[in-house]
Amino acid sequence: MRIEVAGHTHVGMKRNHNEDNYLILPEENLCCVADGMGGHSSGEIASKIAVDELAEFFRMTAKDQDATWPFKMDKARNYDENRLATGIKLANKSIYEKASHDTKYKGMGTTIVSVHFTKDSAYVGHVGDSRVYFFRHGVLKQLTEDHSLLNDYLKAKKLTPEEIENFPHKNVIVRALGMKELVQVDVTKVEPQQDDIFLLCSDGLSGMVTDPQIQELLARTDELETACSQLIDLANAAGGTDNVTCVLARFHAN
Repeated sequence: MRIEVAGHTHVGMKRNHNEDNYLILPEENLCCVADGMGGHSSGEIASKIAVDELAEFFRMTAKDQDATWPFKMDKARNYDENRLATGIKLANKSIYEKASHDTKYKGMGTTIVSVHFTKDSAYVGHVGDSRVYFFRHGVLKQLTEDHSLLNDYLKAKKLTPEEIENFPHKNVIVRALGMKELVQVDVTKVEPQQDDIFLLCSDGLSGMVTDPQIQELLARTDELETACSQLIDLANAAGGTDNVTCVLARFHAN
């Protein structure tokens, strides 16, 4: 099994600093994207803590599988699912404590999406409205569910396209790292096939570029570095109202 990965981030066309961070950890076949919030430099700090904590936990558990974890394992999840969820929970704890102990970081937080590849599985862990997509045989599918107020409304009742377009609280998320001392982490298991591509992105991409546009670009662009750059260009050409980050990971079975 081999994972081919590329990642890019851009401040966008409207912001003056970038609160997104991303992680590519080849030795653990782990990648993630975090979209910080909190204004000034707080969001950037929160997203940096998230990717650093996740990387550190994976490095530590790789060296010592018997190391004591700060959270109990969920018996309904296997080892790899628990490992990913625990790494994200640790990141949440670190962000929450920093925000609680320093008033200048009060209210900071971040979304996170992550994919960890094992020999025959891919584990997707996420909190917030950053997304993971899955591209197979020319078809794009969203694997994560947005933890957002808009998505809650969509699930509760059907909104017309006009109501969705004019929804006043599109940017309100209902779950993020740093909001509470404990966080619920969604983890999904996927069985990847040869040449499957996973796209991890902040809403600076998914909010500006439609799923059909993403699907069309991935279908015609084989080189991952080029595809990352072109996806960001599409978001910026559409207005670039937010920081935009994407990571592409292609699964090779051998």
